[in-house]
Amino acid sequence: MRKQFLSFSPPLIGEEEIDEVVATLRSDWITTGPRVRRFEHEFAQALGAPAALALNSCTSALHVALAVLGVGHEAQVITTPLTFCSTVHVIEHVGAHPLLIDVEPDTLNIDPLRVEQALRRSSAHGDATTVRALLPVHLYGHPCELDHLEAIARASNLAMIEDCAHSLPAKYKGRCIGSTRPQVDDGLVQLAAFSFYATKNMTTAEGGMLTGSPTLLEAASIWSLHGMSRDAYKRYSAAGSWRYDVLLPGFKYNMTDIQAALGIHQLRRLPELQMRRRQIVAKYNEAFADHYALEIPTERPGVEHAWHIYALRLRLDRLRIDRRRFIEELSRLNVGASVHFIPIHLHAYYRNKYGFKPMDFPIAFTEYQRLVSLPLYPRMSDADVKDVINAVRRTASRHRTRRLATSGAPPGNA
Repeated sequence: MRKQFLSFSPPLIGEEEIDEVVATLRSDWITTGPRVRRFEHEFAQALGAPAALALNSCTSALHVALAVLGVGHEAQVITTPLTFCSTVHVIEHVGAHPLLIDVEPDTLNIDPLRVEQALRRSSAHGDATTVRALLPVHLYGHPCELDHLEAIARASNLAMIEDCAHSLPAKYKGRCIGSTRPQVDDGLVQLAAFSFYATKNMTTAEGGMLTGSPTLLEAASIWSLHGMSRDAYKRYSAAGSWRYDVLLPGFKYNMTDIQAALGIHQLRRLPELQMRRRQIVAKYNEAFADHYALEIPTERPGVEHAWHIYALRLRLDRLRIDRRRFIEELSRLNVGASVHFIPIHLHAYYRNKYGFKPMDFPIAFTEYQRLVSLPLYPRMSDADVKDVINAVRRTASRHRTRRLATSGAPPGNA
């Protein structure tokens, strides 16, 4: 057993990031300024996105996206129940309502077929016009079925806002998630929101990015800073002017140069950080694929998974303990684990407001009960990875049911 507890997901900050932050602190500008602009430009280039707007969180990016698209009072926004609460909170923030759609059994991403069914039901009830946007989440870093979802959005005249909090640097059919592929003539309005929270594949401690067309992002930038026509750098730098106007009741969502200083170098190191994540995932998959009581995550053909989270699934019918006990056993072995996520419809606010029942979204509810997120981050050593593998296999084997003895499975599957 490990002597020290292995944390779930600490960041990896290098000397280049530290030096850039120090240089920022010694400069004339620490809030939104030249480093933020540089980070935006380099981020858009890295993804092949038309433009990027740096913000203080992915939540802010999603909120601004809804605001700039005019999604508001009594509108409906289609999204998934299996996500972090902020995805759905922003829908509430603009006065709209979430239209939750159950997930695919393998990827746990929103199910396009169920989206189509929901839109047909809305049309039959005469309220299809209230559905204004589609907000898919690339859960754990596995891309959604974008071709299908984009076709649905075009056909139903929906804006599409991708929650990419987990999905940097994932790809779908060779295309970077968040590149948004805007085409003036195809009728699809599309934005994508990213997170740089401390646990993410790259970090600015707190922070986010919105990608999309330059026109939309110029409007979004006004929403992101009090609705003002000029930001501080345009007012107080040598080339600026003190005069500004307030165009709308905006928010305070700007990123600082201190955060961008981290992001500039984290972005450059992302390929190296991602390579290590994939190495760890390969070791996990090899160790768990043949185990009687464990199910490894899906990676469909034609996609590149970002592997933000390694979501192992327990085969609970082959274990004598539940998921809670499983995680407690790992903790006793000094291995941290978590669960991503408690479905939205189980939380008190949404349960009470909309009257949700657990089995309203049976796949999300059933799969949630057997999810265990394992440590996955570039700072992990090979010894750390081995400790996680040993702890998981030891716990699963120790609490397996007697079915193993009669299942016909080879002895090595224990």
